[in-house]
Amino acid sequence: MDTKLRLYRFGKASDSDLRSLVLGALAVACFSLTLPVTRWASAYLDPLGIGFARAAVAGIAAVAFLLRERAPAPNARQWGELVVIACGVVFGFPVAAGWAMGRVAASHGGIVVGLVPLATAYVGSRIVPERLHARFWIAALCGSATVLVFALRHGTAALDLADLALLFATCSAAIGYAWSGRLSRELGGSRVIAWALVVSLPISVPVTLLYLRDGLPSAPPSIWVGFFYLALVSQLGAFFLWNHALATGGIARVSQTQLMQPFLTVVAASILLGERIEVTTLVFALVVVACVAIGRGAAARAPALARGTVR
Repeated sequence: MDTKLRLYRFGKASDSDLRSLVLGALAVACFSLTLPVTRWASAYLDPLGIGFARAAVAGIAAVAFLLRERAPAPNARQWGELVVIACGVVFGFPVAAGWAMGRVAASHGGIVVGLVPLATAYVGSRIVPERLHARFWIAALCGSATVLVFALRHGTAALDLADLALLFATCSAAIGYAWSGRLSRELGGSRVIAWALVVSLPISVPVTLLYLRDGLPSAPPSIWVGFFYLALVSQLGAFFLWNHALATGGIARVSQTQLMQPFLTVVAASILLGERIEVTTLVFALVVVACVAIGRGAAARAPALARGTVR
């Protein structure tokens, strides 16, 4: 009886892990289009304006979602964590990455932000106890060195400003993802990103109106379709899946599904923008993914927490 019970629990845990990884992979597939679509749209729309406007549009949609859900307001501590999340994934990553996409190729950006999984696992280990072995840190250093070499190849004697912006975007995403995963165990994945977008409205709406003071930019319908993808999928819908996966599968474990993102971003940039995929780009992508995979293998599973309102 005891053995059967243990096997039953093991099977249930495996099913839950698999579901979390699948949801994480689906979210990553959505995220992988963010840089190519941003660069595509920046041919007609201001890159910085895209970052704030997508947050404003997603925030308005989030208000409607929360009203329909009749979601209770977060408590004081949760509001503070939502501000951190908003700084990371509503403003930090979209604005910095959007600015960089006006200056470098999307495939280049996809490699530079390839360290988000390791960075997310590190931040997650600080806020949710997860044991990370020495092999993890060795992999992180190797991956960081690879990214720096890749960035320097496309610059001069130092990192280009666009590369620095992408590194800032990487740090912002890692902080936002980790805190989202933790808070999603209390509020639910969809409500976390929705409340974070609502918190951002007092900034995102005025800045967007400032960019639109001369009227809507003239852009073909396809560009506006891309913009609404960034607002309603990259900034909102994909986070429903991502936050839920982080909350139920463990921040360090699930964040490593992003190891596929550099490849997907390079392929998307080739299809949408006609960017040529260089052999060296694929080599650097492989090295970064290998470092992330090694680090992921050294990440212990997060301690189980009560699911509460995770949804």
